[in-house]
Amino acid sequence: MADKKIVEVIVSGGQANAGPPLGPALGPLGVNIVAIVNKINEITKEYAGMKVPVKISVDTEEKTFEVTVGTPTSSALIVAELKVEKGSGTPNTVKIGDLTMEQMVKIAKIKGPQLLSPTLKKATKELLGTCVSLGVTVEGGKDPREVQKEVDAGNYDQLFGTEQ
Repeated sequence: MADKKIVEVIVSGGQANAGPPLGPALGPLGVNIVAIVNKINEITKEYAGMKVPVKISVDTEEKTFEVTVGTPTSSALIVAELKVEKGSGTPNTVKIGDLTMEQMVKIAKIKGPQLLSPTLKKATKELLGTCVSLGVTVEGGKDPREVQKEVDAGNYDQLFGTEQ
């Protein structure tokens, strides 16, 4: 039975390198670190600018590896969609941007499998809650809590299609 080692790290999408945390974790396993870094960058390039969880499974006998990528955090996806650096330090008073409900549904579809919510509608409401703590408004400056009520009222049902 081959000996497998699992290395889990958080990298910046498309910008992994052989330095820490990857180099020190992979060096003792005797694998081609450059090949692993190149693979990580190839499969995380669509998450440029976001922190992405990555799992590397190394077969220490065969010196082979597999890389799997997790989904960035909800906050990272929202901040990336807004094209800003980070959330507001004072979300009650300083707003960092505004998202449309279409953008919220898009993020909910990306993040969906990792959320606790069983439906796209509930997942979108969960992400609206994240917007509150980031200082993000929705649909032209509305408080995300107000939009959650509008979602409950059925105002955006056309966006959720059959996944309600």
